[in-house]
Amino acid sequence: MSDLQSIDENILLWVQENLRSEKLTPAIKILTRLGDYGLLWIVFSLALMINKKTRKTGTMSLLSICLCFLINNMILKNVVDRDRPYDVLEELKILIDRQPDSSFPSGHAANSLASAIVFYKMFEKKTGIGILIAGFVMALSRVYVGVHYLSDVLVGIGVGIFSGLSVCKFAKKKK
Repeated sequence: MSDLQSIDENILLWVQENLRSEKLTPAIKILTRLGDYGLLWIVFSLALMINKKTRKTGTMSLLSICLCFLINNMILKNVVDRDRPYDVLEELKILIDRQPDSSFPSGHAANSLASAIVFYKMFEKKTGIGILIAGFVMALSRVYVGVHYLSDVLVGIGVGIFSGLSVCKFAKKKK
């Protein structure tokens, strides 16, 4: 077993034993479900596209999610094909349904941070920071519920930040 795999497994089991609580779990389960298929971020982006003043922000967010999909689902998940933690760790108790695809990298983390970065760059600072924090919490919720290793989430966050910043840079050049 690689050192990274061992660290990832130990972190997951530590989270399960030390951070999970009856009070926190229902909220985390709702939060993680809101990120399924990037749906929350897609709906929010589409809503922004209705108003002419926020249309560019909504479009940029959708483009960043599309870029994440290409990087994550078309490339990285196929190349790495990492097993989900619950397929490896018998003692891990997952809190949501099993996921149909491979573990690396986290699509929830990528989509959340891609949109959150766009919103952070385009909205007022207070709003942007709040959305950015929500994106990070949604990303980390995947470790809490037991469907991703921390490294899956961290790479997903990296893909999301890259995608969001790339779209923002491209949009700035098009001005």
